[in-house]
Amino acid sequence: MLFCQLGRADSLREICNGLGCCLGRLVHVGIAKAPCRSTLSYANEHRPAALFQDLFFTALARFREQQGLGTRKHKFRFKNKLLSLDSTTISLCLTMFPWAKFRRAKGGVKAHVLLDHDDYLPAYVLLTEAKRSDVKLADSFRLNPGSIVAIDRGYIDYALFGRWSMAGVFFVTRLKDNAAFEVVEECEIPQNRHVRADQLIRLTGAQAQADYPELLRRIVAWDPENEREIVLLTNLLEFGSTTIAAIYKERWQIELFFENSTWCTPSDVIDSPAAVALDPPLVGLLPNSVRPNIARRPSWTEPRARLRRPAVPAIASGGLGAILSSA
Repeated sequence: MLFCQLGRADSLREICNGLGCCLGRLVHVGIAKAPCRSTLSYANEHRPAALFQDLFFTALARFREQQGLGTRKHKFRFKNKLLSLDSTTISLCLTMFPWAKFRRAKGGVKAHVLLDHDDYLPAYVLLTEAKRSDVKLADSFRLNPGSIVAIDRGYIDYALFGRWSMAGVFFVTRLKDNAAFEVVEECEIPQNRHVRADQLIRLTGAQAQADYPELLRRIVAWDPENEREIVLLTNLLEFGSTTIAAIYKERWQIELFFENSTWCTPSDVIDSPAAVALDPPLVGLLPNSVRPNIARRPSWTEPRARLRRPAVPAIASGGLGAILSSA
């Protein structure tokens, strides 16, 4: 299965032929000959999902030890754990998987990812129906006290922020345009750092004030490349405003992770309307509420040309670039 995922093999024949071309290397891992298709098919059908889960975490631990994706690109002075929380929808063929109905003519599951910025690998991934709300699942992630979570405006929930603050968890997000608040104190603005305002505010909405009665920090930063203001909201009251802006800029790494990740769902399941089978390792990780019956590819199905996704270059957004010079 590792060869299947890393080699992007789409069929049993391709896996067996690919392994057959690597016999000289397979000897080093104790494999004398490549398995035949019937043996591989039987093993794939009867292996429990826990086996692939253990294999994944073993490979992940080895990858993290070797710092496969590198270390944190932006060096911060603080020692807090920096995380990003976001989700992405994995499209599925609605004809094959009617349980994954997302829209009228589209199916899929949603991957909620908590990204660790120490090595840009997920600390936790939760797979749900694509219809599930992001903010309602934010409590599903266990965050240690002192952690800093960078999130977008889709996760704004003042009751959630109140629970995080009581647990010692910090957050950095963007403030909604219609938020009602009053300015309690104006803080000093650093010179030549494109920070236009640094304020301590209190929410004035009745429900918002009940959910989060404590002070919050509002920072207005100017993005010179896109020529717009970015208004940030955080409960980090001791950090510098440029550092908070740099923390939110780091959130872009989770977007790059989504763009460059190869999910374990085969490309023909994602892109093709024909009836194909869902990858058993992915099914084993799904909760019971969305776990389908794995369908086998019909024997009469004609072979199709392999589908390839075009490579997406990892080009980071340039927002807030000038603010980071002294963070």
